[in-house]
Amino acid sequence: MKNRIIFALFLVFSSSLIVAQEKQVIISKMTEEVTYLASDKLEGRATGTASEELAARYIASKFKEYGVSPKGEDDYFQYFEAKLKENPHSQKIKKEITGINVVGYIDNHEKETIIIGAHYDHLGYGEFGSLYDGEKEIHNGADDNASGVSIMVNLAKSLRGITDYNYLFIAFSGEEHGLFGSSYYAKNPTINLDEARFMINFDMVGRLNQERTLAINGVGTSNQWRDLVNEANRFDLKLKMTESGIGPSDHTSFYLQNIPAIHFFTGQHEDYHKPSDDIEKINFDGMHTIYEYVQEIIMKSVAIKEFSFQETKSDTSITPKFKVTLGVMPDYLFDGKGMRIDGISKGKTAEKFGILKGDIVLKMGKFDVNDMMSYMHALSQFNKGDSTIVKLDRDSKMIEVEIIFQ
Repeated sequence: MKNRIIFALFLVFSSSLIVAQEKQVIISKMTEEVTYLASDKLEGRATGTASEELAARYIASKFKEYGVSPKGEDDYFQYFEAKLKENPHSQKIKKEITGINVVGYIDNHEKETIIIGAHYDHLGYGEFGSLYDGEKEIHNGADDNASGVSIMVNLAKSLRGITDYNYLFIAFSGEEHGLFGSSYYAKNPTINLDEARFMINFDMVGRLNQERTLAINGVGTSNQWRDLVNEANRFDLKLKMTESGIGPSDHTSFYLQNIPAIHFFTGQHEDYHKPSDDIEKINFDGMHTIYEYVQEIIMKSVAIKEFSFQETKSDTSITPKFKVTLGVMPDYLFDGKGMRIDGISKGKTAEKFGILKGDIVLKMGKFDVNDMMSYMHALSQFNKGDSTIVKLDRDSKMIEVEIIFQ
């Protein structure tokens, strides 16, 4: 009897050791991939550059290494032309570029295909879309979005063992300029999109916080999503879900093709679109948790007979236009009342009038701020030069700050 107990304990210990070793191997791979993609050698992976092409070929080499077949129009690659505007609000064309989607496929000869994607382009030296005020520097984009590419690439290896579906993996170019790559693929697919069961998109998944808060956007695109992601959550993740299939990432392009699509996101931060978005701040253990969580979602989805698409109310369609900015980075994972500030832009209105990171905006003038949408509505009511009172919750104390929009 004693020997049996010892043997059982040995098996448990051995199993735990194997799991821990497998986890470490995957984290090591993720570290290697993010290190390369976010290195100065790739000069920020700007769309249409030689450095982005280096990144594309690296991702293709990973697909090949993991036994994923090419599914582009030219081996693993799908090229597209795009016109870059001078800025997001301008109609003037700055230049024309060629972007490259990287496309791989696992064909298990099944009726349905799961699409898994992540954009790999970033901002180069910050000529377009940077929030950095300093000298010209490389924007390496470790979180945005080397993190998402790494999770996708490792899933391309591990999902070979779940043969209930075919899998299409796409590393998108041109996301930072307006979802160019995903939009092009969705309109020029290399598989029959009628066979797509659903789409999973990773964008900025490298900063899982201590509260383990994970945003999943687009759960309203199928009536199956909410129950599925909750049931698969054996990882003690605090899930923050939004319904809309429309958002500022590549899942939107597939939602518009009537495919249920969700976006995983660990939240905005002060390094967003700045040179400081670097590998030292990546939570690789958190990335591994998301990697395992998505595998669990896919395995549990097998039991769902029909994964039906449904339209959602588009938050973007009711987003107001702004004439001013407060100069803050909202905390998109905050689920309390108001709009919590996650970062302050140097030299902008908030900094000039003493608003701080961590403050929660509750009211602007006569407009109540209950959430992100009401904050945007309130902000849209002001013009440059207007003064107003901003009511804030600062460390559970209510304060009022008078500001003048710059």
